Amino acid sequence: MGDGKQRIQPRTLKGFRDYLPAAAIPREWLISRACEVYRSYGFSPIDTPALEYEEVLAGKGGEESEKQMFRFEDAGGRRVAMRFDLTVPLARFVAQYAHELGTPFKRYHIGPVWRGEKPQKGRYREFLQCDFDTVGTRSAAADIESGLVIADLLGALGFERFTVRVNDRRVLAGLLETLDLVQHAPAVLRALDKLDKIGPEGMAAELEREAGVDGARSESVLELAAIEGAPGAVLERVGALIAGSETGAAGGEALARFVSAVEAAGAPAGAFRIQPSLARGLDYYTGIVFETILDELPSIGSVCGGGRYDDLAQRFTKTPLPGVGASLGVDRLLAAMEELGMIEGSTTPADVFLPWFSRERLDDYLALAARLRAAGLAVEFYPEPKKLGAQLKYADRRKHKLAVIVGDDEWEAGSCQVKDLESGEARTVRLAGDDRAGFGDDLAAALSEVVKGRRGASGRPRS
Repeated sequence: MGDGKQRIQPRTLKGFRDYLPAAAIPREWLISRACEVYRSYGFSPIDTPALEYEEVLAGKGGEESEKQMFRFEDAGGRRVAMRFDLTVPLARFVAQYAHELGTPFKRYHIGPVWRGEKPQKGRYREFLQCDFDTVGTRSAAADIESGLVIADLLGALGFERFTVRVNDRRVLAGLLETLDLVQHAPAVLRALDKLDKIGPEGMAAELEREAGVDGARSESVLELAAIEGAPGAVLERVGALIAGSETGAAGGEALARFVSAVEAAGAPAGAFRIQPSLARGLDYYTGIVFETILDELPSIGSVCGGGRYDDLAQRFTKTPLPGVGASLGVDRLLAAMEELGMIEGSTTPADVFLPWFSRERLDDYLALAARLRAAGLAVEFYPEPKKLGAQLKYADRRKHKLAVIVGDDEWEAGSCQVKDLESGEARTVRLAGDDRAGFGDDLAAALSEVVKGRRGASGRPRS
């Protein structure tokens, strides 16, 4: 090399990714919509460190999370670990600040988490979670509200066809009681959690291999896993399988109450489905559990899941701090939205492109841009007075939709050209009245109308 320096090849670690504007813009939009939904229910934002003491995280995420946890000794000789989700740190957080926060405490938290799992489409070793939780109450109302938040989240993001699978871990506990398999609960629940991936035969093989469950007991587990249909029919069949278990009966009653309540609250018809085999992989769930599947793209897996965890904070405090909540899979949702054609791929968040080609009019251009921004429009002003063609080529590469073109003749006439960069159509709009009164008002109104139409009411990202 000419300067004698050895260059480092720019590259990212396997399982990690950079976000270029075309990916970062819809990601930011998704997060903002999620925040709007969370805030509408009264959830408050918090944040916690990426690193925790290893003992805080260890032993609470299940066998898979234990294997996937990034852990090491820091420069001070402390054993630390990177959070694998936002729920276990929440347990530490509420235990530490319980007296200051009060209960019930409703929070949302958006931040990166790390798991050393095998990378695949829509799944990375570093990914963003977007959680909401209600801590400090065992009320069924909090469980029901969690389900409604999930449905509102998917609707706000523009999804019309999705299914929130619902179960109660007490139903599974009741089945294990009746089959005398309580001692094998972790292995049985892990097998159930893999049902979608390995199928009934694979699950039966895993039950026998990991828990020694075969014969009639294995058939009963598989029978539970196969139950589907309308909520009433599902609960009736589940009740027959767990007859005699008070724990299982309590879970069934909670599911019946949940279905009735979400319907009364106006949830989309068919959005919730009872799935008795649903276990969720993490060990800390104790009651209701959720998992959300996109009907048009089920292969991508769950895009929002969670449940009730009544015992999580007991490792940190004697004060009971039961909780319930869920996590929105941001990166997986974005991968789904891209595959479903819900993301346009623009590299700018600006509504309007403003070229600069009257060199002596810089102050006027800046004043116009400021007026449009004051009206709520995002405006990108080109920083060099180049030929119009070169600037519009730049705008096309950035996938701008609208341009406001003002040259010397337009400035003198008090007007401008609003050009649709997709269709090529243009129209003349007045810039100001006499003595520059109302400068930019007509233009701002015209642009706002067009931009509102482009953004639409579907809630899909205008990226």
